Amino acid sequence: MADVKKIATRESYGNALAECGAQFPQLVVLDADLAGATKTGIFKKAFPDRFIDCGIAECNMTGIAAGLATCGKIPFISSFAMFAAGRNFEQVRNSIAYPHLNVKIGATHAGITVGEDGATHQCNEDVALMRTIPGMTVIVPSDDIEARAAVRAAIEMDGPVYLRFGRAAVPVINDTPDYKFEIGKGVTLKEGTDVTIIASGICVDSALKAAEKLAADGVSAEVINIHTIKPLDNELVLASAKKTGKVVTVEEHSVIGGLGSAVCDLLAEKCPTPVCKIGMNDQFGESGPATALVAKYGLDGDGVYAKTKEFLG
Repeated sequence: MADVKKIATRESYGNALAECGAQFPQLVVLDADLAGATKTGIFKKAFPDRFIDCGIAECNMTGIAAGLATCGKIPFISSFAMFAAGRNFEQVRNSIAYPHLNVKIGATHAGITVGEDGATHQCNEDVALMRTIPGMTVIVPSDDIEARAAVRAAIEMDGPVYLRFGRAAVPVINDTPDYKFEIGKGVTLKEGTDVTIIASGICVDSALKAAEKLAADGVSAEVINIHTIKPLDNELVLASAKKTGKVVTVEEHSVIGGLGSAVCDLLAEKCPTPVCKIGMNDQFGESGPATALVAKYGLDGDGVYAKTKEFLG
């Protein structure tokens, strides 16, 4: 079998910025002295006069971006998710979201797949933080194709957007002729009748692998890729929950406040349904190889399969 193509979504982010640079002259990119890691250096090489290195000062970078947005620019600010969302929360809330400015946040190195950098850098709380901010759109792409499309969609929409990218290379899964990215719309990757598996980011691939194993046991799993956590695709989630009667959510994020919480909020109000949330269970990560950590915390295909089987009883 041929090797599956893999690429890190942070790489996709940098490439997409450079590709969009010529089409959108108002696009500017700011970075917190991490251009090599966040891959914004790709844009810097193509458009050096529209790139600003703000140094290790995310909060100041956010203020600069807010000012640029008031002058008609479309600024992207970039840093690791721990700093772009965590250290930066007050500035994102008050300087960008409160006046509803057209600033985009490119947060890389999210989740436990930061690996050896350890718990201090493995941000599993960023989606929860950004979801609470009024007017903030939150997007978690699952692969290269989706990440590139998300960057372009963020540029084309007006208002603040939080884009979450990963460090590790992940399989390309959306390379189908009929794939279409639309903010606020999920994608059904596999039809099923017994259980719905809703996933985001790297866990979309895990969900597909778990569905294959479940099929071998005679369990028909529907797999949904939710790339936009906010606004959630309520119609798709509700329709699938009504069809299967059981829902599993999978995310490289805390089970508190992320995709699972968004799904549960919706179902509790509109369609009470048993839900199993798979993610980081109110805990910090640890230093180690990304693949080993994903397996240890049950976020790979085998882990999702085992937890779904247990959930189904």
